[in-house]
Amino acid sequence: MTTFPKIWFLRHGQTQWNAERRIQGQLESCLSPLGVTHARQQADLMAPILAEAPLCFASPLGRAQKTADIALAGAPFVTDPRLAEADAGDLQGMTLNEVEQRFPAIWAANPRHLDLFCAAPGGEGYDSFHARILSFMQSLQAPSVVVAHGLWGQVMRGIILGLSRRGMAELSNEQGCIYVLEEGKEVLLK
Repeated sequence: MTTFPKIWFLRHGQTQWNAERRIQGQLESCLSPLGVTHARQQADLMAPILAEAPLCFASPLGRAQKTADIALAGAPFVTDPRLAEADAGDLQGMTLNEVEQRFPAIWAANPRHLDLFCAAPGGEGYDSFHARILSFMQSLQAPSVVVAHGLWGQVMRGIILGLSRRGMAELSNEQGCIYVLEEGKEVLLK
């Protein structure tokens, strides 16, 4: 098992599309008022962590950038394209109800969001998504803060925790909190 530096993982705050149960993938959707509150909650939790001056990274997608601006309270961060959410291909922009109606076989075979996104026609697929995340993780040289996305975080956390793909898909996916990952273990800060 590979050892990684300590990671503080922040999922972006709720977006307008999250509230609508609409698949974002790599499309953009603004933070909702609740999403801004989520980022402010993370800022309160991040204050003592930022005092340690960790390296900070964020996804290039707007919802993660806005969350990082708020949660990191102006601390500098590096944008890395490998932190973008899974590309959900033809499912991007659709509500979950629309996916169920238009792609009933894919919907029925993939009850968890990670599997659904990775089965999307024209999407990135699981192997490519996993490889992109692992590449980023292997580049980390010191304790780091990562502001990214829900499915991205499930895979990264699952790699650290030694989980199967199914185990990754079953992990929680909360907003407004921080997942602390160190030495193969996870602690949730709220």
